[in-house]
Amino acid sequence: MLSPYIYLPATCIAIYTFIIIMQNSPPNAQSIPADIETTDMNAGLIKTTAIVSAAQILLSLFDASSLATLQFPYNATDQPTPVYFPHPKLPNFRFVGEQFGASTWSNFPVSDVPRPGIRLGEMNTAQHSAVMHLLRTALSEKGFRKIQEIMGSDQMLADSGVPYTAGRAAYTVAILGEPGMEKVWMIQFGGHHLALNIAVCGGNAVLTPVLTGALPASYTGEDGEIRVLADENDKAFALMRSFSESQRKQAVFTHPVSDMVQGPGDFDRTLPDVGIQGSHLDSSQKEMLLDLISEWVGILNDVHSASRIAEVQNGLDNTCFAWSGPFEHEPGRNGASYFRIRGPNLFIEFSPQFPGGNLTMHVHTIYRDPSRAYGRTLPEGLLEREDHKELL
Repeated sequence: MLSPYIYLPATCIAIYTFIIIMQNSPPNAQSIPADIETTDMNAGLIKTTAIVSAAQILLSLFDASSLATLQFPYNATDQPTPVYFPHPKLPNFRFVGEQFGASTWSNFPVSDVPRPGIRLGEMNTAQHSAVMHLLRTALSEKGFRKIQEIMGSDQMLADSGVPYTAGRAAYTVAILGEPGMEKVWMIQFGGHHLALNIAVCGGNAVLTPVLTGALPASYTGEDGEIRVLADENDKAFALMRSFSESQRKQAVFTHPVSDMVQGPGDFDRTLPDVGIQGSHLDSSQKEMLLDLISEWVGILNDVHSASRIAEVQNGLDNTCFAWSGPFEHEPGRNGASYFRIRGPNLFIEFSPQFPGGNLTMHVHTIYRDPSRAYGRTLPEGLLEREDHKELL
């Protein structure tokens, strides 16, 4: 049976979630009773209810005028398009972002490509806490920690005195659509080196496209030394080290490591087939490849990402891994190599960047699931379908 508050009015759900926040619930707290036994769909519906509740409490903390800059329409018929902004000093250069309806994300700073929504630095304590609660609920524990490390890196950049907007306060949240169970709606959150596009409907949620990155990739935080995207880097190098000479030759191709080919606005770029195909890997190497891919897919919470992980696993034989750059990296430091993973409804790239002067300290990555981008193919009306009535 579903959680008993699934059909309570929005105000009641908001109050319920507000109590959770004000009681300082721990990062992994769940609003799902421990003794509930669920099917996969049942678990998905329950997890979605928690995300809906967290989004509704966030919206309830803003007045009408502020809501106009936080919440926007969602239209599944919208198409992603590149959007360009002029450089103030270089007339032949334009900053680029990717726009879907009212949403925009980019790998450029927020002062160069404005993001719709409200910045964390413009919020009071309760509002900021509600955003963090929403992210904790929608993401996995590891995914939430990853975005905190990215934001910490961006704060280091801001503290260094860069001539553009940076830091935690510049990270921005927007809600597209009306949080609920039967219609697709979306959370967009990000800043300079992060873009999360989380679409939700019924028992389903998808996270795509995603940008992660860091400058500096290594820094000293409150908990000691932090290396951002370390697992992505280390798992890729470990996979390369596992290859035989023949496999390595298949994987390697010539590509400028800082050329991110499917960044914002380049979602439909035609690419050649490169790299070693998964059918040429042994079972251990396939597990390593799946574990590497999970660094992106697993940013989303474990319940909603499980079916995507299974889908990726089923398509591993037709998934290619391609590599450009050195085969080794300094221990405790990210490398200076580019890699690309391309498979059925899957595209990932890890691209060290030259700006900053050190390829090991600046990286951008992209994850795309073209078939589900921005939730445009999520099924609506799930709760009205006869085959799911027994779950209600």
